[in-house]
Amino acid sequence: MLPEAEVQAELQGLRARVPHLTGSLVATIDGLVVAHDAAALEPEGVAALTAAALGVGSRLTEATGQGAFRELIARGERGYTATYAAGAYTVLTLLAGPQANVGRLHLEARRAGARIAALADTDLDRTPS
Repeated sequence: MLPEAEVQAELQGLRARVPHLTGSLVATIDGLVVAHDAAALEPEGVAALTAAALGVGSRLTEATGQGAFRELIARGERGYTATYAAGAYTVLTLLAGPQANVGRLHLEARRAGARIAALADTDLDRTPS
């Protein structure tokens, strides 16, 4: 299992670096919550929806010849929901208000996703076979 405290610290750092970020969640690709930083969020439900979106996004990018899934962003009336690959087995989902700078959101999320992926890879290396 991923080190929850380190993942939680990464999510809190994201909130500090990204203006208008309203929530974040790290989940496994099969929809299990690893950590979250969102008070107004039902994490288990969002993790399950993230897994479903990941599946559709992955199929779409592969079917259109765009390669492996990297990220997906949806814009609603009240803001953005963005999901980013964070290694082979985890995903990062961010919620941001409508005033969010999407470029900044992408930049910070990609960096955080890479750090979370490194934590996941390290964790897998420690798991007995």
